[in-house]
Amino acid sequence: MSLASRPTREEQLPPDGKIIELATDVRRLQLPMSMPGLGHVNCYLLDDDRGAALVDPGLPGPANWKALMAGLAQAEVPPERVHSIIVTHSHPDHFGAAGRFVRQFGAELVTHRRFRLWWDTADEDDEALEPVTADGENNELVADPVYSGRDTGPGGPTPWGGQHYKMPMRAKLGYLAMRKGWGGRWFATPHPTHRVEDADRIKLARREFVAVHTPGHTIDHLCLFDPEGGLMICGDHVLPTITPHISGITSARDPLKDFFSSLDRVAGFDGVKLGLPAHGQPFTDLSGRVTDIKRHHVERLDLLRASSDRLGRASVQDYMKQLFKERSWGPMAESETFAHLEHLRYTGEVKVSRRLDDVLEYEFR
Repeated sequence: MSLASRPTREEQLPPDGKIIELATDVRRLQLPMSMPGLGHVNCYLLDDDRGAALVDPGLPGPANWKALMAGLAQAEVPPERVHSIIVTHSHPDHFGAAGRFVRQFGAELVTHRRFRLWWDTADEDDEALEPVTADGENNELVADPVYSGRDTGPGGPTPWGGQHYKMPMRAKLGYLAMRKGWGGRWFATPHPTHRVEDADRIKLARREFVAVHTPGHTIDHLCLFDPEGGLMICGDHVLPTITPHISGITSARDPLKDFFSSLDRVAGFDGVKLGLPAHGQPFTDLSGRVTDIKRHHVERLDLLRASSDRLGRASVQDYMKQLFKERSWGPMAESETFAHLEHLRYTGEVKVSRRLDDVLEYEFR
């Protein structure tokens, strides 16, 4: 099948330009974005007597802000009536406009306790922020001489000896402005005013939602469960037709294990009638979608095992070419391959060594 004839996934479609009511006091506005495999981000409006809270207000910058203001006008919610912003996790298509709402309108910014931007290297509460999985197990990245300097950041080499994703220059300048505090109104750094723990209750849309910590896609990922209405706001944790990226560049030791645990957790909630993803359309069978996503990753692990018979000891780049079609080869595919190989290393199936040229090689036992 050629690239031109590939069916378009619903997560890739452009914004529909509508305000859609999904449940009592819960509406959806789609905002534009253009990232690999994604054409929009769902911003949820949670209405109440004070005005509204927004979940994931989209990317930083004037284009997103213009679309967001037009959407709020269509929804008849003046921006000064937006009293709270909830950000599901620390990716720019989710936190981008949050800082401006805090600065310009005095909105509260709610995140999980682990929320960190990639340039945040220290915090007064860092001592209490050791990575913990959804099942409560500590998953701290232990000292390992093979991976000294593993989380190298966007400027240096990757832990496996590849190259980081190269951000377009316009976006790079915008995030630099945000990082340095030069961004003015367009690139205001989001500083949370309220950090929640797992199982905390938050009053939204005239009822209580439950905070659900779901590490995996990111270490700070937050879902919100509405037991009264049977809604699960999923962020990027569970998407309707694609699987979220599982990055190997993280402070978690085994992000794929975290992801599996978090998937099991949300699938175990009783009474979920509707999943509300950050991209794509709402879906009704949350547990069934979780099963599909887990199956996808188990198949990838099996493919790595099968590929080892042909490859023997090989690099992340070599294994990446077995997992992904050529059109997807690149830093993101390498990062996810690395996460899968690391999962197998921690389960004892593979061993790793570093070549003289600083490239890691994995070999199945």
